[in-house]
Amino acid sequence: MQNPLISIITPFKNTEVFLSDCLQSIIQQSYTNWELIIVDDGSTDASYPLVSNFAKVEPRIKLLKNDGVGIIDALQLAFKNSTGTYITRMDSDDIMHPDKLQVLLTSLLENGKQHVAVGLVKYFSDEGISNGYARYERWLNDLTITGSNYSEIYKECVIPSPCWMLHRDDFITADAFNPNRYPEDYDLTFRFYKHNFKCIPCNQVLHQWRDYSTRTSRTHEHYAQNYFLDIKLHYFLALDYDSKRPITIWGAGTKGKNIAKALIEKEIPFYWICDNKKKIGKHIYHQELHNFDYLKQIENPQCIVTVANAEAQQEITTYFDTHKMKPMTDYFFFC
Repeated sequence: MQNPLISIITPFKNTEVFLSDCLQSIIQQSYTNWELIIVDDGSTDASYPLVSNFAKVEPRIKLLKNDGVGIIDALQLAFKNSTGTYITRMDSDDIMHPDKLQVLLTSLLENGKQHVAVGLVKYFSDEGISNGYARYERWLNDLTITGSNYSEIYKECVIPSPCWMLHRDDFITADAFNPNRYPEDYDLTFRFYKHNFKCIPCNQVLHQWRDYSTRTSRTHEHYAQNYFLDIKLHYFLALDYDSKRPITIWGAGTKGKNIAKALIEKEIPFYWICDNKKKIGKHIYHQELHNFDYLKQIENPQCIVTVANAEAQQEITTYFDTHKMKPMTDYFFFC
């Protein structure tokens, strides 16, 4: 099957200003055998009539209204009404490169099932891109170029959303978007990781991320840091934690404290280390903080690192290398 149908699933809410650009970028794709299942998630602006006008002249656009509440319900509805052999996503405020669908599909046709096709991404904004977003873009693209996305999965979302595509059967196997767990794209990334769907390397920019002050990922509570931390710990304990090995938390900042609190609530014992002289020897949540060299005394630990500073992370990585500890087996960066 050389010309399979691609289903693009897209929720939207109050993105009237950006929707025309988004829809035009889909209509102008070089690959033409696609369907867009686009779901209105309770818009109060003119988004719905705008999309409706597009759908009247473009039969490949299927417009629905969310019968639930929120983006996950909208995504579930879109998938339920899709028929494509391959599944991808689109955000209603972003722009596709003209060859995005063709490039992603070609990668999957060449590599088969149990693969995720991904592409490079590029931020754009009328207000300029912050250093933080620019660093994230570089970091994510560096992973995508080599297909090593999962190697740093506990740091940030390592699948460029919505710049991915996979076979429908794999999407179903991953039970994608079925749990009510936010942030939904990060949850999906862990589901791909859980099922060992290999990321296909790509060196082409296929998707443009629009950044603006009211973007959902900036403003909605479901995309706050505590949600990211919760999802990291949930999947770490499910996928990479070896209950026969002691957990060690490295770092006593806000993230370190939140992880410590969560482990205590789950009644999972742990050691706690840091290099902050003011905290070493003190107790937080009745747990003593040790100097980082205390790690040598712990037999076969798994270490969760919550130190965010890039230079400090490199020093910590060197320390682990010196002690022959391996990433994603012996230590995991949660930052």
